[in-house]
Amino acid sequence: MRPRTGVLVIARAPVRSPGHESRNDTQAAPGPPGLAADRGGPRGGRRRRACRLAGRTGRRLHRRRTGRRTPRREQRPGGHRHEPGAGQSAGHTEARADRDRGDHRTRTDTATRPPGRYPTAPPAADKAPPAGQSAPAGRRSIVIVNHTSQTVWAVATGTAAYPRGRELAPGAATSLEVGNSWGGRIWGRTGCTGDASGHCLTGDCTTTCGGPVTPTTLGEFTFDAFDGMDFYDVSMVDGSNLPMYVNISHTATTDPLTPAGCYRGICTRPVDCPAAMQATADGHVIGCKPPCAAFGGDTYCCRGAWAGREHCVPAKWPVDYTQVFKKAEPYAYSYAFDDAATMACKGACYYRVTFGTS
Repeated sequence: MRPRTGVLVIARAPVRSPGHESRNDTQAAPGPPGLAADRGGPRGGRRRRACRLAGRTGRRLHRRRTGRRTPRREQRPGGHRHEPGAGQSAGHTEARADRDRGDHRTRTDTATRPPGRYPTAPPAADKAPPAGQSAPAGRRSIVIVNHTSQTVWAVATGTAAYPRGRELAPGAATSLEVGNSWGGRIWGRTGCTGDASGHCLTGDCTTTCGGPVTPTTLGEFTFDAFDGMDFYDVSMVDGSNLPMYVNISHTATTDPLTPAGCYRGICTRPVDCPAAMQATADGHVIGCKPPCAAFGGDTYCCRGAWAGREHCVPAKWPVDYTQVFKKAEPYAYSYAFDDAATMACKGACYYRVTFGTS
């Protein structure tokens, strides 16, 4: 039997014409540490589409328990949930309703997530937590600090500091422990009387206390949301009653903010609120309203022709009032679809929430 003659096959690399990249070529470069998406780059078309998909998925995961609806454990008998507060835009309500329409991702279906970048962090040993911040295995530490000149009652849903809050005198702090799968919201009540069991000037609960009334600055958190990552943000979608910033520790993820609350060279500061947006009580300014609450109308409330992510574009408003909040806290949500403000932390992260400035 004659042996077969070997045939050598030489494969040529495919020749790509200019402007045609492979799917691997569209992989985006890493963005700023801790942020969920980077929207720039030379291959803008494909990259932006991928990032929008990733941003939406991350946002929906982030809102999975905390979003704008009362967490299951906080529902009252009869299934009542938090309803949108006065002055909240239709776009804000739409963002809250993403998961209600059934188009959100859950932990079990993330394997089929759309292409695009998701927050990642290199595997590494946890950094040592700052002095005084620790938690047992399987638990997380949250420290809330009052750096303002007034007493603040700190509220954290699903914890012992809920719903009345914990009293924090100027310079005081409180520590909380939560589980690895906790999701909730943190805010401050101001202008309270007595033990804060009654009315406060800002930060009072809505009907079911899924969140505070407008205007209130919010910290929003979803732990272990995707691939061992937490999603968190500071939101001024409902206006602002206090400066707020969040620092992370006990993680390999780089904190995007400095301990003094500075982000890319701009430090947290009080909102410089136009007179038309000021919330007042007894002649004193107590907060800054969001544009919808201050001015109403389809444009600022993202209703009608302005409804939806594609049309609710502040740059096209007669006046972009979201910049009032962005100039004070550039890392925070300033309107309902400001999803670039979602931040991520890998691992069993610890959090330090600060009211005020440093």
